[in-house]
Amino acid sequence: MPVPRSRRSVLLLSAALLSLPAGRAAAAPAARAGDAYDALRGAWRELLLGSGFQPSEAPFAGKLALLGNRAAAHRSTLAAANGSLWPDLPLTASASITGSHTRLATMAQAYAQPGTGLTGDPGVADAVLAGLGHLHDQVYNAATSPFGNWWDFQIGSPQALLDTVTVLYDRLPAARLADHLAAVDRFVPDSCVGSYTGTSTGANRVDLCRSLALRGILGKDPAKIALARDALSPVFPFVTSGDGFYADGSFVQHTWLPYTGSYGAVLLGGLAGLLALLDGSAWAVTDPARQLVHDSVERSFAPFLHNGLMMDAVSGRSTSRGDPRTTPLGFQGGDHGRGHGVLASVALLGTAASAAENRRWRALVKGWMQRDHYSPVLDDTDLTVPALALLKAVRDDPAVVAAPGPTGHRLFPAMDRAVHRRPGWAASLGMASERTAFYETGNGENLRGWHTGAGMLQWWGDTFANGQYTDAFWPTVDPYRLPGTTVSRKPLADAEGGAWALPRPDASWVGGATDGEYAAVGQSVRGLSSTLSAKKSWFCLADSIVCLAGAVRSADGAAVETVVDNRNLGAAGAHALTVDGTDRPTDLGWSATLPGTRWARIAGHAGYVFPGGATVRALREARTGSWRDINTGGSARPITRRYLTLWFDHGADPAGAACSHVLMPGATAAETAARAADAGWVAVLANDGDRQGVAVPSLGVTAVNFWVAGTAGALAADAPACVLVRKHGDGTATLCVADPMRARTGLTVTWRRPVAAVLDRPETVTSATTGSALTLVFGDLTGRAGATQRVRVALA
Repeated sequence: MPVPRSRRSVLLLSAALLSLPAGRAAAAPAARAGDAYDALRGAWRELLLGSGFQPSEAPFAGKLALLGNRAAAHRSTLAAANGSLWPDLPLTASASITGSHTRLATMAQAYAQPGTGLTGDPGVADAVLAGLGHLHDQVYNAATSPFGNWWDFQIGSPQALLDTVTVLYDRLPAARLADHLAAVDRFVPDSCVGSYTGTSTGANRVDLCRSLALRGILGKDPAKIALARDALSPVFPFVTSGDGFYADGSFVQHTWLPYTGSYGAVLLGGLAGLLALLDGSAWAVTDPARQLVHDSVERSFAPFLHNGLMMDAVSGRSTSRGDPRTTPLGFQGGDHGRGHGVLASVALLGTAASAAENRRWRALVKGWMQRDHYSPVLDDTDLTVPALALLKAVRDDPAVVAAPGPTGHRLFPAMDRAVHRRPGWAASLGMASERTAFYETGNGENLRGWHTGAGMLQWWGDTFANGQYTDAFWPTVDPYRLPGTTVSRKPLADAEGGAWALPRPDASWVGGATDGEYAAVGQSVRGLSSTLSAKKSWFCLADSIVCLAGAVRSADGAAVETVVDNRNLGAAGAHALTVDGTDRPTDLGWSATLPGTRWARIAGHAGYVFPGGATVRALREARTGSWRDINTGGSARPITRRYLTLWFDHGADPAGAACSHVLMPGATAAETAARAADAGWVAVLANDGDRQGVAVPSLGVTAVNFWVAGTAGALAADAPACVLVRKHGDGTATLCVADPMRARTGLTVTWRRPVAAVLDRPETVTSATTGSALTLVFGDLTGRAGATQRVRVALA
């Protein structure tokens, strides 16, 4: 389902969907003379432009000046001609039609907003209306047929067009209004929401409903507004396949892609705006299933928000859009830019939610804002003026107490993602399976995201390393050495696998089990266009993650590597690397093979422990790339960043290699050395193609990923499964069991440890035997979607 690189740009331009002015009641349209349609049009205009802010004060003055400068530049280059409105946007390309409407919308906002330098300038308004007429007469009218990308005709252009008409409604002749509405009817007919399939699902469906609703409001057509309202209903319920929200909190778009942070964010912002707009009117959204969208704030979005940023693992090809050239209005971009937009959406949705939800969400938003030290939210020139007004009101409200950062573990089996949060840091894990594509490329975007689903392990500190992936990471990192991955260095072509092909590995054992705080996660890895295979496990614990790679095989004739970490040190970073107590050189170009390494630490980042010692490779280098390398719409300007990389070299064509390490985010050298010296802290029970498991006695944890039936330590399973056991100080223990393959019609798990009684068990446990050992017999797990089955027992 191709969507152009300008998608986010267009949505951001009309991102008053993400805001309301402080102190304004969202549910009731503004009181205006006229009928209900005029009231709704006035309410949408306020959503687009905002009110109640001081245009001469920060952060609004700078934002309004930037808007005015951008609009003035568009005005100065506007030159209507046959086949174009701007010389650089030929109307033979669908993206140029959207781009032209978008520039006109920018000019309209600059005309209507205060403090832009173009405020109230009739020449600007006339130029915008003439430009709309030219686009209508040339290409966007009821008599032409769509071409190029469907999104430009059904979403990008009509949204910008209808927003512009809303802003300049009082200056638009009735005949021209009818022309523009007829064009929208041509390209966004009622039939586009006739069935919940194809391009009319998830975020796309919300976008289509937005156009239908505005078409109805501007044309005073009650049936259109009702259709838009009713067509939202298929978006609300949980899905079990394809696009939408899943019961486990996953959000999928394009059938196979985790997209909470991009398409999901668009959906959230769009729904927030429509719900706020229609509430209190005759067309209010009353479907009780809308509550599932409210629940998604904490179930789906909050887990992936860390100190104001939105994690890359659920943002798809949006990670290649960190270049200001690809977005308007000085886009800061990256994970923080995506996160800030979601913060504004959450705040807006709260105005159409219950009082309790609104209070809770405002506390979350305030906490995220306060902790975003790397990219302060109110300094984000990507946010619209109304969004800034709403977020500033949250920040300045003394009644809102900032919510602290959460701790715990969340698994998202439906999209093969996991998030681990601990005091002081957070991590995410991106995997691929027969359910989840390796990566997505299309429209010339994300050309080298090949290995982002190969077990990429990203992590951030609370007060450090929050710019790790924001600061030009994606155009400069070695795409074969993404942190945490095991990959073949077989050369891959840009967009390997094909645009929109969404290639998926032939692997079903991907997932894990969690008690909500700790977790065992595993991935049967397959290489993209490669013979690579491996078994990977991550055991997520109190202050660390134990990482295993086993059964590493390949016949590509290329080197295979498991990347311990690959840290972006910035443009001039020279962070010290300490290995077994000795500081290594900080010279660029330094590389070394370090046999017998017990531990290493990168100053200001993390400690790494290698149980039993290992041969580790290290490299300190400056890497130069450009956004155009990974996104054809990006700048070709060279960017250089310094990297410090640690990895295991399995050599060419390994036939069963294995390795292990412990990641300790934020650890000091002393803490790392102490962990390495404690030989009994972790025992690797198995690390091969049959089982991978660890025991950590000090935490009471034993966890095993059974790739096949077998035994490891005190645990046994008669079929593939994931098992996590955790003993507690009160004489109880919790056993967490999952069937990541979703194939078990029966499963028996044994824990060879005396157990007195089973205190609590799910209905999937058909029998439980206690005594000198615990034996749990599970029934059919195929319908559990990989979810964890928790059993609580009393120890003997």
